Amino acid sequence: MEATMVSRIRDRLVVQRQALTNWLRGTPADKRQVRLGPANEQAVQVRLQVLDEAIDRAEHDTLDRCEVCHGHIEPELLEMDYSCCVCMDDLSPEQKRRLESDLELSQQVQQALLPQQVPDIAGLRLAAFSQPARIVSGDYFDFFQFQNEMPGLAIADVVDKGLAASLLMASLQASLRIIVPESQSPADVADRLNSLLIHNVRMTQFMTMFLGRYDPATRILTYANAGHNPPLLYRPQGNGGDPFTWLQPTGAAIGLIEQSEFKTESIALQPGDVLLLYTDGVTDARNPQGEDFGAARLAELVRQISNLSAQDLLRELRLRLQDFTRNRPIEDDTTIIVGKIE
Repeated sequence: MEATMVSRIRDRLVVQRQALTNWLRGTPADKRQVRLGPANEQAVQVRLQVLDEAIDRAEHDTLDRCEVCHGHIEPELLEMDYSCCVCMDDLSPEQKRRLESDLELSQQVQQALLPQQVPDIAGLRLAAFSQPARIVSGDYFDFFQFQNEMPGLAIADVVDKGLAASLLMASLQASLRIIVPESQSPADVADRLNSLLIHNVRMTQFMTMFLGRYDPATRILTYANAGHNPPLLYRPQGNGGDPFTWLQPTGAAIGLIEQSEFKTESIALQPGDVLLLYTDGVTDARNPQGEDFGAARLAELVRQISNLSAQDLLRELRLRLQDFTRNRPIEDDTTIIVGKIE
């Protein structure tokens, strides 16, 4: 491999490591834990160690050396997985099949540019809104169908802004459009997506994602939460209990740690329930005094307007956010999905 290619990969790995280190140092402990889900910060240290080892190999001109034949590892293989230590000729038959599948998937991802649509789902009314903080956005939401033809929805956020984040979001959209129809569970999708992106040198930041599958016949929502802000489920008919349920992370953010396991959770919904999915731009919105809008204020607002339709709920949420911030320019990409059970 050309020295310039190794240098470019090394530079990207350094950017990844610095971004991850900055996140560890500059993010409050409670937010770090949300992004990690059930994992702990030691898992992030393991990821940093893997990055350090790859950077060291690049600096000593051994990153592209095959451990079996001592020849060069193909550039396209290292671009997809910088931790790879063997060339294509020395891959096992199973590894070759997986590589061919991933290469084909990558090609399809580049070509898959399908528009978003708000689906018409029996018993579930949806409304969605997204606004970038800059010209382009690192937020993402979409709707699709799983292998069993169950409707699904996703919301995601790259821990970055601007063009780089938007490019990664475009890749995420295309990837999900290919992976979801071949999958039955949200956890399977999150696992495949994580394995596809974790060692890709183009991914300099991680992303959070909530992925759900809804069964109209049973009103059961099955979901995997990869380090995303916990969606809010408000039940007006709380039967004397807490009417608020926060759908907590079931795995770490995509691309955050080396070994991530994603669990699937399920919850039964009822007529009148309100499901609210959102990104940081909602809860982190600030008023002129520097006060965050926050999760508690968001929950109380949903309680107050829960009798409205999904579209009216969304419009009222936007108006209240604008009023809170006094129409100041938003500091972070803002995305909201409202679901109302009928």
